[in-house]
Amino acid sequence: MAKRQAAEQEQDWVDQHVERWRRTFKGFDPEVEGALVRIGAINRHVKRANAAAFDELGLGPAEYDTLHTLLIQPEPNETTPAQLAEACHVTRAAMTSRLDRLVDLAYVTRESDPLDRRRIIVRPTTAGRAVWKQALELAVVREKQSMAVLSEPEKLQLNVLLRKIVLGLES
Repeated sequence: MAKRQAAEQEQDWVDQHVERWRRTFKGFDPEVEGALVRIGAINRHVKRANAAAFDELGLGPAEYDTLHTLLIQPEPNETTPAQLAEACHVTRAAMTSRLDRLVDLAYVTRESDPLDRRRIIVRPTTAGRAVWKQALELAVVREKQSMAVLSEPEKLQLNVLLRKIVLGLES
């Protein structure tokens, strides 16, 4: 019954991809491949849409990611460049480039810690908070649009299933 329902569903490019690989590899699981390729395609679509939203504000995805990571820190939203690099999963050199750009845009400040002059503290500016909020609002709208084809119960079901996978990966 489930196979008949799947066969009756509209096909996408992933179905063609899966069919090509199904004939190539023994032990190939078309459901696993289909799910993972679709998750990747959705992720790429959302990233492109968000990049376009951030570009409207003169902000690149890397700068948004850095501001977002900084602003989700507990108040007073300050951290070190090394901690930001770790949280953003980038090298310290990459973080230095990101921070240089954000300082040039007046979205963050870098100051020596008054208690330890060797330590640098990164803080968002009022303009940085404002542009982050605008970018976040634009991203939320685009992200909601990408999931608009699903009903509320379908979104709930999708989250239940994805959570199960994430918890399995974490254990």
